[in-house]
Amino acid sequence: MISRQSNAVNDDFKLLGSELQKHVKVVYLCKTLDGGVNSSFLTKISYSLHMLRQMYHLATSKICILDSYSPVVSILNHKKDLKIIQLWHTVGKLKKFGWQIIDKSEGTSQLVASIMKMHKNYDIIYYSGEEYKEVLKEGFNADDNKFRKFSLPRIDLLNDEKYIESTRRQIFEKYPVLNEKINVLYAPTFRKNEKEFKKYFAKLIEAFDFQKFNLIVKLHPLTKTTVDDDRIFLCEEFSTFQMLTCTDKLVSDYSCIIYEAGIKGIPIYFYNYDFDNYETARGLAIDYNELPGFQEKDASKLVANLEKLYNYNYLQNFISKNVENTKNCTQIMAEDVLKILSNVQEKELLNEATSYKN
Repeated sequence: MISRQSNAVNDDFKLLGSELQKHVKVVYLCKTLDGGVNSSFLTKISYSLHMLRQMYHLATSKICILDSYSPVVSILNHKKDLKIIQLWHTVGKLKKFGWQIIDKSEGTSQLVASIMKMHKNYDIIYYSGEEYKEVLKEGFNADDNKFRKFSLPRIDLLNDEKYIESTRRQIFEKYPVLNEKINVLYAPTFRKNEKEFKKYFAKLIEAFDFQKFNLIVKLHPLTKTTVDDDRIFLCEEFSTFQMLTCTDKLVSDYSCIIYEAGIKGIPIYFYNYDFDNYETARGLAIDYNELPGFQEKDASKLVANLEKLYNYNYLQNFISKNVENTKNCTQIMAEDVLKILSNVQEKELLNEATSYKN
């Protein structure tokens, strides 16, 4: 299992890996390249060594599962009996990515994408709903026959009352004040232009009603903006996903965290102060007006909307339309992976028998 999203094993890998380990050996290779092409020399050396580990395990494995782009997976030629499964790290569609944003300021140049063979070599791609499938096809520049409809394993956690209660209890024990007011989680997406983000983030803080609400802020891991305000909870010991267990209202913009929040029934509010610029720099894979919740470019109006009546029926319809499978996701996906592995092994035995006969 390969990921460039985090240095720790994410929930999807943990859940799926735990199920697969009952039958096969699972190796986790999770490491970010902080700074990307602009990272330090030592960081690049460290990641190069990590890529050598990836190459070794790709050469000795039957199945590779990844949740993001991996240069080693896409650039190299692999043995015929290796099956590569792309388990993309978002639940549903929102912003464009990959081949959809070639030569845009938030994307990759055509030249680099071609040299790096971006998103090549995938045998199977999992997706959560038919509408999301079309976005992934364009983003990966992939054929229709590679897709299989399976939702991410972490959705099981949103339906697991024991997990929700246990995680919420841990958070409240660490931050008792979060149990005293309505909790608003602000989880914005990553932007390359952080100067503008800082300006409008400050406006949100200025307009926020700290007497009525707690403000929890979970910035994107690649964001360099720091938060220095005692009234704001960063809760660094817990992930954004974990914080959903105690979130009463979510404020976001173009982040796919809205799908996890929606599955849990959390009302969503959109602070889209840079909508016009973002649409040009990156582009959205959905009609923004279809999104469930209040949309405001003005921070004061956004905060005022937090106390208005919310349309939960629209939220539920939106989620069910975009995420079609929300039960037993881990088990169903694990069974499919094992079926793929079984087919690989059957072909190997057939080839060995044919070779012996010849």
